[in-house]
Parts: sequence; structure tokens; C-alpha cells
Amino acid sequence: MRFLKENAWLRKAGMFMLDMVFVFISIYVSMELRFEMYIPERHLETLRSALPILVGCYMVCYALGGIYQIMWRYAGVRDVARLTLLSGIACGLTLAANQFFALGLFRGVLLMVPLIATLAIGGSRMLWRVFSKDRIPGGLGDAMPVMIVGAGEAGAYAVNICNKNPKQLGKPVLLVDDAKNKQGLRIQNVPVRGTTKDIPKLVTRYGIREIIVAIPSLGNSEKMQQILELCNESRCHTRMVSEPADVDAATGERAPFIRELNISDFLSRDEIELDTASIAGYLSGKTVMVTGGGGSIGSEICRQIMHFKPKLLIIFEIYENCAYELEYELRQRYGNACPVITLIGSIRDRQRLDEVFEEYHPEVVFHAAAHKHVPLMERSPAEAIKNNVFGTRNLLESASAHGVERLVQLSTDKAVNPTNVMGATKRITEMLIQRYGEKTDMKCMAVRFGNVLGSHGSVIPLMEAQIRKGGPVTVTHPDITRYFMTIPEAAQLVLQAGGIAKSGSIFVLDMGEPVRIMDLAKKLIRAYGYEPNVDMPIKIIGLRPGEKLYEELLMDSERDKMTKTAHKKIFVANVDKVSDEQFERMMSTLEEVVDKNDERAVEAIAEVVPTFHPWKDRKPDGERAAG
Repeated sequence: MRFLKENAWLRKAGMFMLDMVFVFISIYVSMELRFEMYIPERHLETLRSALPILVGCYMVCYALGGIYQIMWRYAGVRDVARLTLLSGIACGLTLAANQFFALGLFRGVLLMVPLIATLAIGGSRMLWRVFSKDRIPGGLGDAMPVMIVGAGEAGAYAVNICNKNPKQLGKPVLLVDDAKNKQGLRIQNVPVRGTTKDIPKLVTRYGIREIIVAIPSLGNSEKMQQILELCNESRCHTRMVSEPADVDAATGERAPFIRELNISDFLSRDEIELDTASIAGYLSGKTVMVTGGGGSIGSEICRQIMHFKPKLLIIFEIYENCAYELEYELRQRYGNACPVITLIGSIRDRQRLDEVFEEYHPEVVFHAAAHKHVPLMERSPAEAIKNNVFGTRNLLESASAHGVERLVQLSTDKAVNPTNVMGATKRITEMLIQRYGEKTDMKCMAVRFGNVLGSHGSVIPLMEAQIRKGGPVTVTHPDITRYFMTIPEAAQLVLQAGGIAKSGSIFVLDMGEPVRIMDLAKKLIRAYGYEPNVDMPIKIIGLRPGEKLYEELLMDSERDKMTKTAHKKIFVANVDKVSDEQFERMMSTLEEVVDKNDERAVEAIAEVVPTFHPWKDRKPDGERAAG
């Protein structure tokens, strides 16, 4: 029996032969009924000669009509209606054959055959469904068959949620779990059928269309990666049970328990071990300000800061909508007495910064406000200088003048041998951090890291939007690689770096191994249930202005001099420092070009940052042009 279940062609052949028997029996029973249970010999001879044509008509209709593609254990009203319609068509064909080939059969007999055949074939399928141990409790109806991975508390919750909303989430068919003592058990009458290794086989056997991974305790461990790879290979739409800590900003309650799989789930990252004592030492009971606090990274830093019970959290942001939503979310989570305030302002406005520092006296500042979009800054280089460079200088001057104890700036791997305006301006801000760390009593530090998954404008949300629209998914270059980390991981390491009291330092986060964007695109496409370049095309569009083929976290001059810190994922880049004379000349050069977004601005940046190689000096393949 198990062999038949796992061999689709043999199973279909067996059903075909069985249906031939049912059609033959239906024809014979129809004749018996016509002659009141006694068929004369001459009519039996007529029946025998006509049987091949009659049975052939029915079997051809059933085969071409897709009866043997239906999974009858999940069948609904539409499938029974299809069987009835095909039997009716076969009846019409037999009536026509009887007329044109002078078969000599009674019309009444031929009209009774489809009714009896439909009852016999449909009845046999329903009986199999009732008595088969693989039947689905309650039936599927129009719902999607779903497999749930994990038969623990989260799995039970997923079963419950799906059963309450089967049209949207699908109907649980079975669970899989690696625990031997759970095999054969049922959760709300849904059976545990196998282990995670059986996922591909069970997907085929049960016609699974959706998979829900319900093992939040695994996190992004290697085991989770193995499970997701198996789900990815099955070409099923895969979703995941979200973390219980997720809070809906609108309701203050837990976010929807079932979420779409995102690409960060495919990145195996070790769990970060934080020295919470050192973080609490400089955050607890302090007034903390986050510039750009409504952005992707800034908002997560705000969430992480609240875990350490600050005296007051100041969300400083130019864009009011995101800042308002974050404050609302925090108040829903921590109550209306939550010590958080949102202040609208720009780091370009020195007077506004002075006003905020004089009124609230923040002791710790995290500087996340910046223009970050590479292609946009290529077209508006003077705006990048105004905001990233002079805005950061405004913040440093105002903060040091008002007694701020510690300022942590977020930098980027694009500051290393920059090929774009954004990266070059962030390299200049690292120079500013070094200078003010040396010349003031304020502890200043920059934290350099790579791409953050899910941040505004990042590649993953763009790919997800393209998949939802039906493609194509665009990739700039087949070999392009990037360093990635998740938003919570980046925010936690930024807080940890802030606790390392080494002023003027540029900290570099361990980003793990670089990842090919093409590989990420293929995994994301499969997570949505499509096959790359089959169901969903991938289009190569070429590198964008200012874009590198490979990112770097350290310059050549820094690589040999990099030192470790107390945290295994944070290192110190010993960057060459600028003299007072160089600094003044650097600022004067940039001040002369901020009035217009033209080549003068790019040339001035290149003069200030010797390692900057503007896009116009580069080959299309991303390598530096000779000379």
C-alpha cells in the first residue's frame, strides 16, 4: 500500500483499471435493470460486441478530462461535478456511436450508465477518503493543503490559527517533527507523519502547496537553514511562525503569527552574545538621543535602547510619519508613561540642534541620520555633502558644546575605497569622529558595517515587490556580492560598540561571509513557490552608478593594523588620522562646492578622500579604470 502511495504513475494506472471495471459493471447493471434482471442471450451478444466502444468512450473522457490528476482525498464539490460532467459527455458519445455504428443497444440503457458509473466511481473515491488513514480531518473544501513543520507549542498554535481561517492560511494536512515520541500523534486531529528529512517526500504524497515552519526556538541556526533549504527545494510557498515578541504598532498586540518568509531567514547567523552590563552602564537612567530615529536602523536602535530603561529616549527625525509610528509602537508596548519623545528637526539646522540639547541635555547620542541611497547621491553630490558631512559636523559641535558624554555614529563599508559619493561622504564623517574624539572631552566613535536586510531601499524589499508583481526580478550583476546582517543584529552590535570607551575609534563589525545577490534572489523566488527562470525570470540590468561589484570592510592600510576588542564580533580599524591643517583645508574645499550639484562637488570630495574613485573613472564591469 505504501509503495502505491509513493509511485504516482502506478497509482494512476491502478485507478484507471479499477474505473474500467466500474464502467463495465455499470453497463451490465443498466442492462439487467432494463430487462428486469434477466438479459436475453441475443442482447448479451450485442452487449459483448459493443463493450469495447462503450468502455473506451468513458475511459477516454475520464483520462482527457483530468480525473486522474485529482487528489481525491482532498476532493470537493467541484471535483465531483467534473466527474459527473465527464460521465455525461461519455454518455453523449455512446449515444452517437450507437446511432452511427448501429450497435443495437437501447437508449434507456445508455442513459442509465453515466448515473451508475458516477455513483460507483465517485462512491469508491469517497469510501477511500473515509477509511484511508491519510484522509484530512474535516476535508479541505477550497482551502490550500498545508504542512506544518514542528509539533510543539508553536506548531499547535499554527494549526489552531489555520483552522480558524482556512481560506486565507490553508488547511493543515499534517505535521512533521524530528522527535520520535511525537510520530503518529495528532494535534487537533492533524497527524504527525514524519521528520523534517521527509519534507520533500511528504509534499509530493499529500499534494502540499504551503509550508509553515513553526520552530521559533531554532532561530537562524544551521538546523533551521537545513529545514528551509528542504522547503525551498519543494517549490512550496513557505511561511514562518513569527517571534512572540513582535508587536503590532496599530493594536499593541502581537503581530500576525504567520508571516511571509524573508531572506534573512536563509542567512545562518550565530546568536549575538551581548555584554548587557556594559551597555546598561552607559544607557540605563540616561537621556539618549537618536538622530534619524525613524529610519530602519535608527528605529531598531530605539527599540533596543528601551530594553535598558533610559531616563528619556529622544527620537530626532526630519520625516514625521515614521517617527510618529515608532513612538506610538513604543507607547503601546511600554505604556503611555513610556519615557519617549519625538522631536522633528534636521541635523543641517545647527540652531535646532542647540535648542534640543539645551532643553533636554542628552548624555548619549546615536547618529543614524544620513543620506544613504547610492544612485540618488550620485545625482545630488552637494546634498550629500550638506547632510552627511556638514550635518554631522553640526551635531558634533553642538553635542560637545552641551556636555554630551558619548556619541556613536553609524558608518558603512561603502566608506572603504569608496566608488560613490555616499560612501566617500561617510568616510569624511569618520574623519570628523576621529578629530572630535581627540579634540573634545566627548567620547566619539564610528561603527562601520555592511548592508542591513530589510532596510528602506535595500535590495530584498525591492525583489519581494517584483515577485509579487510577477517579475522579472532584477539583479545588477551575476557575480555581485554583499555583506549582510539583520536589522536587530546591527542595532545590538552598535549598542555594544558604544560601550567600548575608546574615543576616536572606528569599529568594524564582523559581517560574516559575503553573499552572492544572485543566490539570494533564487532563494527568495523559491520561498514564494516559484522556480527561478522558469516561473519567475531573473533579469541582469548592469551595475548602477557608484555601485561596486564587491564590498570591503577594511582599507589596505587598515587590514594589518586592525585590533580586537573584548567582543568577538567587533574590531578596531586603525585609520590614518588627519592633521589640523588638513582638516581645515578639507572643510574649506567642501564649503566652496555645496551651492551646486555638479562635477565640482564630486571633484572636491575626491580631493578630500584620496581613496575615492568616482564612477566616471571606472569601467562598466565595476573594476577601477587604469590610470
